[in-house]
Amino acid sequence: MGITADHPTPTADPAAATPDRPPVRLGLRENWPQFTLLVVVNVCVGGLVGLERTTVPLIGADVFGLTSGLAVFSFIVAFGVTKALTNLAAGALTTRFRRKQLLVAGWLVGIPVPFALAWAPSWGWIVAANVLLGVNQGLTWSMTVNMKIDLVGPARRGLATGLNEAAGYVAVGATALFTGYLATTYGLRPAPELIGVVFVAAGLGLSLVVRDTAAHVALELAQHPKPTATATATATATADTNPATATATATAEQPMGLARTFARTSWHDRSLRGASQAGLVNNLNDGLTWGVFPLLFTDHGLGLAAVGLIKGLYPLLWGVGQIATGHLADRVGRKPLIVTGMFVQAGGFVLALVLLDTPLLAGVLSAVALGVGTALVYPALIASISDHAHPAWRANALGTYRFWRDIGYAAGALVAGVLADTLGLNATVVAAAVLTAGSGLLAARWITEHRPA
Repeated sequence: MGITADHPTPTADPAAATPDRPPVRLGLRENWPQFTLLVVVNVCVGGLVGLERTTVPLIGADVFGLTSGLAVFSFIVAFGVTKALTNLAAGALTTRFRRKQLLVAGWLVGIPVPFALAWAPSWGWIVAANVLLGVNQGLTWSMTVNMKIDLVGPARRGLATGLNEAAGYVAVGATALFTGYLATTYGLRPAPELIGVVFVAAGLGLSLVVRDTAAHVALELAQHPKPTATATATATATADTNPATATATATAEQPMGLARTFARTSWHDRSLRGASQAGLVNNLNDGLTWGVFPLLFTDHGLGLAAVGLIKGLYPLLWGVGQIATGHLADRVGRKPLIVTGMFVQAGGFVLALVLLDTPLLAGVLSAVALGVGTALVYPALIASISDHAHPAWRANALGTYRFWRDIGYAAGALVAGVLADTLGLNATVVAAAVLTAGSGLLAARWITEHRPA
């Protein structure tokens, strides 16, 4: 244990230097060595989950002989539910453990994953490995993004989250491409999965070196302005007409437990609600394409290398694009990027079907649209949640958002499995386009800008 991450023990001056440590400052430039180290850690986080993007759906169908779409996509359901619950728990756990402790714990849980994927004797082992992978991703990815936000302070949240997500999803895409090549050359198992051993070893080693950010949270809390009576009344009037919302808004500056934060982030606050539903549908798209696209495009004649290209291009663009879109979210605001990104993603699904007679072109253009759309949305959503959450309960708000966002993986896999089994893969893609466009409309209606100075 030690100083808690959300409610650090206050000091007279959180920024003061001691003989044991330099003075604490907020900002990217002031903390670039630790920030860079965390970027590299998240490369390892993304690389571990990228192992599954190309090969695992095909392992289910070709190695274990699964014929039901729902059965094939069950590993995504296991991953999504576990990661979502871990994200939710991670916010609460930061009140008892340091961020670094949770980061290291996530890597320890992930150690068996590449070995289970490489040599699983039955499909049940693959599903069990994805339960461990969900815990690993929920802890490690949550802590890297929280620690980066802690380091940079309010002014550069968009850029910080953009760089964090860029590192992770570039690694997802690069690993998906590489595993597609390895599968073409050496088969679906075990070579593609064993590169995960490198990611686990490197991620764990670097996480033991990184410094905790409790002092940075304490400094931001000390500097955070308390709302005036006028500001509180204005916020109450504009948040919602629901009396519960008015009560939550009036006490927004006070520390809140997980239950209250969950309710506020999920429903009572319009902007937090709008961001949470957009995050859910965004990852529903990812979960759906994770399972559907390898089967859809192999059914239309593409080989493993081409499927690997499509599955790798999507997260690569998603990742690289966030470097620019995270910065843009700090300049033009969160809402324009969120709404635009959801509609661009919907267009990506349309392209996949309209051009399916030329499957490689359909896959590539769809991947480009999905990658660009997700790059617009991802850092802006996390920054929007951070904007509307007080530092005292921000980790729980982010955990709640990430719960809803990553439950989208399970929802996408369930929707894909049911629709694929009953109506076919094409109908599944149509449903994704409609859901995504609808989510964009809800985001436009609910989300407002609230950017701190």
